[in-house]
Amino acid sequence: MRITDLNYGAHVGNDSVLGMLHEARVRYLKQWGYTELDLAGVGMIMSDAVLAFRGESFYGDVWMIDVQATEFTRVGFELYYRVRTEREGRLQLIAEAKTAMVCFDYTTRKPVAVPELFKTQVEALGA
Repeated sequence: MRITDLNYGAHVGNDSVLGMLHEARVRYLKQWGYTELDLAGVGMIMSDAVLAFRGESFYGDVWMIDVQATEFTRVGFELYYRVRTEREGRLQLIAEAKTAMVCFDYTTRKPVAVPELFKTQVEALGA
């Protein structure tokens, strides 16, 4: 964590956590060559975010963020995140989060179906 990620309590603030989740989401999609604007031919838009802190994080912490896509609907899916850091040789849980993602056509400004290719790839990976 960077010094600019800390709040007045000297630990990582919620705004920084959401930014790091965004980075994790981009990297998660990249494993299949996707971006948030091109998920097998469609865009994505976040419709909701939930963040639950499970521990504090401090300057210099290195985060490991696991991402898993699940709960597919016709036009969306949930991304679940688990944020951990290593301290004193042990993994410590920092936060758990969820973002609801809707597949979106930015030209028509309307939701569209989740691409079957993406869903199949995620299910094959188990993540």
